[in-house]
Amino acid sequence: MVTSKTNTPSQTAIWLAMLSVYIAWGSTYLAIRFSIETIPPFLMAGFRFLIAGGLLYLFRRLKGDPAPARIHWKNAVLIAALLLVGANGVVSWAEQRVVSGISALMVASAPLFMVVLGIAVPFFRKKSPKPSWPALFGVALGFVGIIILIGPASLFGQESNVDPIGAAALSLAAFSWAFGSLYSRSAELPESPLLGTGMEMLCGGFLLLLVGTLTGEWSRFDLAAISQRSLLGMLYLVVFGSLVGYSAYTWLIRVAPTTLVSTYAYVNPIVALVIGSLLGQESFSSQTIVASVIIVSAVAIITLTQASAKKPTPSYELDPVPVQDDCP
Repeated sequence: MVTSKTNTPSQTAIWLAMLSVYIAWGSTYLAIRFSIETIPPFLMAGFRFLIAGGLLYLFRRLKGDPAPARIHWKNAVLIAALLLVGANGVVSWAEQRVVSGISALMVASAPLFMVVLGIAVPFFRKKSPKPSWPALFGVALGFVGIIILIGPASLFGQESNVDPIGAAALSLAAFSWAFGSLYSRSAELPESPLLGTGMEMLCGGFLLLLVGTLTGEWSRFDLAAISQRSLLGMLYLVVFGSLVGYSAYTWLIRVAPTTLVSTYAYVNPIVALVIGSLLGQESFSSQTIVASVIIVSAVAIITLTQASAKKPTPSYELDPVPVQDDCP
């Protein structure tokens, strides 16, 4: 990143990094949709995270990070099961039934579940700040938006484009992401966030391949049948979704205001909707547009009212992985 002579980052550098987070993370949903066209979803996600995690882990070890302890690997496996299998893997599966823009909207509801878990689960309640009334209003508003998004389309005089099974899977993914994010805050992990993320990606990659094996995806995997669009989509996820986007985010949370960095939580769904429409030819009903406004507004309320109390934890597509309290 470009910095001034006083080592203070320039506004240009900060906004270039913010744009990379907005675009890299917001576009991953469409890249997933392209990738799973000819690659089974759990296997695709497994390959993706094995490659990205292996590169990141090797890079940090070569940079001098000490070897992780056994407890670090144990926590990495648990966090990977929640974030990369229960969230990323399920999102990849759900995008067989739900378009990328709506998938992004559903996953954006993770901050709602984080607030609810922080209230309902004693272990998390002890470690989470008490939510403000605006945050609670944001939670209620967000769930209203979700109900509108997946509710009866007859209220709007048209057919809904949200598959109920896919919507249920995406809700589960958002819940799993929220649970894993909260757990990762107090989990014992390496001091280096990038090393910890590399570990989680490696563990998640192996777990996702195991899930793909158990669900019979190898019988549907044909190396010769992989399209150029699917291959490019997966490479995009590895490079821009996992490596570039994450690196930019970890730099930003150290040099930029929390309120600015946290805007990714409600900008990314908008970016995903726009990119899905322009590049993926995805169409959205008035029901989706109304729900989008409500959900994004709710996430913005929750994020901004809690940003002053703690640094942001991502709710996005789950590309970067929360490794510590201040890392995604």
